[in-house]
Order: sequence, then structure tokens, then C-alpha cells
Amino acid sequence: MKEYQTISEISGPLVFAEVDEPIGYDEIVEIETPEGETKRGQVLESSEGVVAIQVFEGTTGIDKNASVRFLGETMKMPVTEDLLGRVLDGSGQPIDGGPDIVPDERHDIVGAAINPYSREYPEEFIQTGVSAVDGMNTLVRGQKLPIFSGSGLPHNDLALQVARQATVPEEADDEDGGSEFAVIFGAMGITAEEANEFMDDFERTGALERSVVFMNLADDPAVERTVTPRMALTTAEYLAFEKDYHVLVILTDMTNYCEALREIGAAREEVPGRRGYPGYMYTDLAQLYERAGRIKGREGSVTQIPILTMPGDDDTHPIPDLTGYITEGQIMMDRDLNSQGVQPPVNVLPSLSRLMDDGIGEGLTREDHADVSDQMYAAYAEGEDLRDLVNIVGREALSDLDNKYLDFADRFEDEFVDQGYDTNRTIEETLEIGWDLLSMLPKDELNRVDEELIEAHYREEETEEVAAD
Repeated sequence: MKEYQTISEISGPLVFAEVDEPIGYDEIVEIETPEGETKRGQVLESSEGVVAIQVFEGTTGIDKNASVRFLGETMKMPVTEDLLGRVLDGSGQPIDGGPDIVPDERHDIVGAAINPYSREYPEEFIQTGVSAVDGMNTLVRGQKLPIFSGSGLPHNDLALQVARQATVPEEADDEDGGSEFAVIFGAMGITAEEANEFMDDFERTGALERSVVFMNLADDPAVERTVTPRMALTTAEYLAFEKDYHVLVILTDMTNYCEALREIGAAREEVPGRRGYPGYMYTDLAQLYERAGRIKGREGSVTQIPILTMPGDDDTHPIPDLTGYITEGQIMMDRDLNSQGVQPPVNVLPSLSRLMDDGIGEGLTREDHADVSDQMYAAYAEGEDLRDLVNIVGREALSDLDNKYLDFADRFEDEFVDQGYDTNRTIEETLEIGWDLLSMLPKDELNRVDEELIEAHYREEETEEVAAD
């Protein structure tokens, strides 16, 4: 252990110290203040003669007389199956009043990249119980599917709904009731009020028993925010690839994470990139998102749902823009739908799951999934276009068929998307609602659905009721 009293500068969350030997990047540091308080940090930059240290607990109380000890190892997460049901702070310390964690192993939080050759292609369905996701933008084991939201939209409610409802259908029939499914919840920069809501929901619904919660609050140091998702993902990888769990990782809010990167970059006086964010933000985000996946020969999987709030609802902002490049689609929250009281306010038209076609499964119960989804997309898009026309010419100027598409769009939002945050629908129930809606349209308009499926599922009475109305 090397110890120095050579602090030369303190800038924001960073401490600069002079050294006389090479110090490793990401090495863990202990800083002892003159008052005897010990703070932890991590080497952010190491050059000849000087190192930059980011301090997790903030630099308050540190002066140039403080002692700096380099521990010679990188930051590690103590992992064990007993973490399930626990609540930790952003740096992995228990805050739930429970016993200390006795780890089975200690894993480097940076993780090990999955060899592309060893990756298993994601193609197994995860049922979230949310029709707008399961029916239209299916989540697949090993996928990374972000939620793009905006300030004030109920993305946290959707995240909690997915956290407590998500299951692997094949596991749900097991004797253990699907206990091999786990949720890792990483919260970054959230308010104390939001944290209380999360914990109340987890405890009320019993979801905490199969979850590990990491909480970094808004008044916690921004530097800790850069560690939180890595702690969460390291835990997820252990449960998935060593204990064979199917792990769903929910990270909220990635915008706060990126703001922390910008704050640290400014303290380091880096040359800024787009809108002041670091030029390496794409690489940094990719290091997190690419830790989702499956590995050949391993039963478990890591699936990610990162949540980000788009500043100014701008989907061209660097954070959603770069996230979209890395991930396999996005779920878009919509402010207009939210103002109409739709819960959850998911706009399926700009939403996308690039792995949906491969992940919707096989068998009689889901053989119509792709066709129903495609046809509902087309019909809803037609109804949306006609809404603009109605504002100009009125409904009376439209044909009977056009009015049916308008009615379809209204019912699609009211019955398919708007299900509330406490309703858990199976994929079979979601498809039944889809067929109810498609049966509003004439058979010859269902040009994206196989004729055998139309004969098997089309409801003649739906068309007759709409005609009578």
C-alpha cells in the first residue's frame, strides 16, 4: 500500500495528487482527512508524476494535508445469491438495515466483455404484462430495449410495473413458480420522494424478494452515479452466468448518469463534445449497454431496460441519439397520450423492438403474434393520419372505411394501450384484444394477416356491432 501527502489541487469531485511511481488506472484510493474521516475514490487519470482521483463521497473536508493511500486493486462488487431482497446505495453498501453482505466472490465492476463468438442470439420471449410492449415491441431475453421518456412523464410507473410483472413464460409453470427470474434495479440521481415510491411499491407487491435495488439519490455525489450501473450489471452477470438466473436490469435515469459524466469532464477541463458532453460518451454508454446478452452454454441471461428522460423531449439530443445507435430499439413515452390519461402513455408508432420477429416464440398460442402486430401498426398509423385530415374537413367528409380506421385508432388507445399500471396481461390476452380490434375492419383490409388466421380468429359480430352503431 502506497501512501502520500502530496495533494496539489482539489477541483469539484476531483483530487489531484503528485506521485513518484506509476499508478494504475481505475485503482481504488482511500483519502484520510486531517479530522480522521476516510473517503473512497478511484483513479480517473494517471500520468507521469500526477494522478486525478474521483472521490465517491465528495471532496468536502479534504485539504492538502490529507493522506492518500493507493490500494493496488480496482473496485470490486461483493456478489452472492443472498443479495436478492437487499437494498444498497449507489456504491454497493447495504442501506436497508439488514446484515452485512458475506460475499461468495468479489467481481471487478468493469466486467469482462462477452466474446462475440460466444454470444447466443436473443430470441426468447419475456412477458412484461404490458400490451404495448408484449404485443407491439416485444422484449427478448438478452436484449437491451430502452424507454425514451420526458420530464414529468410516468416512466417510473412503467418501470415498476415491468419490474413486478416480468416473467419468462416457460419458467412460470415450474414448481418454484418462476423463481429463476430476478430483477436488478439501479436508480441514479433520483429524488428521495421517488426513492420512497420505488421502495413502497417493491415492498407492497413482494417484488423485492426477487430483486436487488441500488439507490443513488439526487443529493448523493455525482461521481457515485458513474459507479452505480456498473455495480448493478456486475451483480446481474453473477446471477445470470454463474447462478443461471434470467435477470432483467432496469437503469433509471441514464440522463442523470450522462450529466455526471459531463460534470466530471468539466472538472477535468476536457474538450467538450456535442452540447458539452464528453466526446467518449458513446464508448462509455456502449460499455454499459453491451453487457446485456446471452452466452452459449449458459442458462442465464442479462436483459436491460435503460430509462432516459430526453431533455426538451428532443430525440436528437446526444443521450437518446447515442443510446439509439447502441441498443436494439426503443419504447417511446408520449406527452399527448399522457395528457389524455392513457396509462402507460406508450406511443407504439415511433417505438421499435428490432429483435421482436425472432423473439415472439412459436406454437399455436403465439403463431399469430407477428401478423396481428403488423396489421395493428398499419391500421393505427392510418387512423393517426386520418385524424389530421378530420381537423380540416370533418368526419362527415370521410368514407365509411375511413371512419372505421378512426374508430380503430380511438379503441386501440383506450383498450389496448390504456390498461393501467396494475393490470398484468398474458400474451394470449393481449392478442385476444388485438383480434377484437382488428375485427372492426373489413376482412379484405387485413392484408398483413394470413388467411387461415383470419378464418380462425376474426369476430364477425364485431363488424356487425360497428355497422349497427
